Amino acid sequence: MNRTDSKSGRADPWSVPVVVEQIPDTGLHREMEAGPAARAAMAEVAGLREILFATASLDVTPKGRGRVHVAGRVQARIGQTCVVSLDPIENDIDETIDLIFAPPEQIPQLADLVDEAVDSDTEIPDPPEPIENGVIDLGRVATDALFLGVDPYPRRPDAIFEPPVVAADPEDHPFAALKALQLDAKATGPKRSPNKPKGG
Repeated sequence: MNRTDSKSGRADPWSVPVVVEQIPDTGLHREMEAGPAARAAMAEVAGLREILFATASLDVTPKGRGRVHVAGRVQARIGQTCVVSLDPIENDIDETIDLIFAPPEQIPQLADLVDEAVDSDTEIPDPPEPIENGVIDLGRVATDALFLGVDPYPRRPDAIFEPPVVAADPEDHPFAALKALQLDAKATGPKRSPNKPKGG
């Protein structure tokens, strides 16, 4: 069961659904690896040249009242283009995941608790994610974490931005305009009043 992104209208490229009712009380562990098709689709969505590999290790633990804790990490190697040299480069991603999922009807109440924490000195918890149709898609969780780890301005460590060198124009200096006026005055000569007689 793939969840469809309402904005793009297409299914999640990496989908590993878990039915909440089937999660044992002791929890479960999932080791996941995205296949070639999923990696290609994720790379297209994220605007990456390629995703060489993407794996996730997640623990899913029930927390009572229908809530579920998802924790672990996603690791990947992505191909990008250096914004300075335009050379192809590869970057590694290692993002931690620590999320609470809750039934949709509990989200407003839990969101209010987050707002109350903002007004106090207590540590602010992350707002919970909604459980959709009784399912948590671990692939979507891993994909979101991977995308958060993407550097939007990748550059090679040795890449140095050098602005284009513009040759100095000898005519481009503060007195160029004054010099032009002087040359123009010499070319035309001094102006003589038409009413002044030539002789003494």
